[in-house]
Amino acid sequence: MGVRHVSTTMPAAAARARSVLATAWSCAVTTEIGRDELLGAHSVTERGAVRLDPPPDSALAAALICAPRGEPTTLVEFADVAPVPVRDRVRARLWLSGSLTAARDELLFEPVAVVLHDTYGRTGIDLEEFALADHDPLAHAESRLLTHLADSHPDAVEQLTRLIAAESLSGVVAVKPLAIDRYGLTLRLERVSSQADVRLAFHAPVEDLGQVTERMHALLTKARLLRRPALRPAPPEA
Repeated sequence: MGVRHVSTTMPAAAARARSVLATAWSCAVTTEIGRDELLGAHSVTERGAVRLDPPPDSALAAALICAPRGEPTTLVEFADVAPVPVRDRVRARLWLSGSLTAARDELLFEPVAVVLHDTYGRTGIDLEEFALADHDPLAHAESRLLTHLADSHPDAVEQLTRLIAAESLSGVVAVKPLAIDRYGLTLRLERVSSQADVRLAFHAPVEDLGQVTERMHALLTKARLLRRPALRPAPPEA
């Protein structure tokens, strides 16, 4: 994920972590016995605990039998993958460590440590902040929003580059929408052998999905008023 990031107002680390947790479809679970890759086999409680429903022949089942008190030390990993194809597509990784217990017909994982690694660095998150945080209001719609912007409005994406300093666009061969949250839109600037992410802040935070169109129109209007050329992607080097 090593990219240069120009930062503006952004969600707190706990909210970013809860967004990764809320939208992930898969996770990897590691115990002393082994590692399981689970697809569509977890859910999240209101305070950020994870319910797991692994297959009966998984390493988790063996770990519960072998661990003292039936509570194996466990690491649960989640990856946040950009919905639009870009280089270095993993935007963030979330690691939760703690213990696993059997609760009725499911396994309950309670984290005792939370670490988020994204373009802002590696951040340890306070457990109470993590438990009380909510995911971003655009988290569940983000994939659809970004895919629509990239596929149906590439001209708008290029217009938005007027809001980026000209020196930051030097050598850029492509620009793609990478992320969107309540505070703004992040664009990925791709060069031949490197990339950088730039955030374009909304004039006010988004409270619900219905406000996204107005915020995007405001950004585009601001871009069109600038007497600055939009990006003209540089041709790849021969």
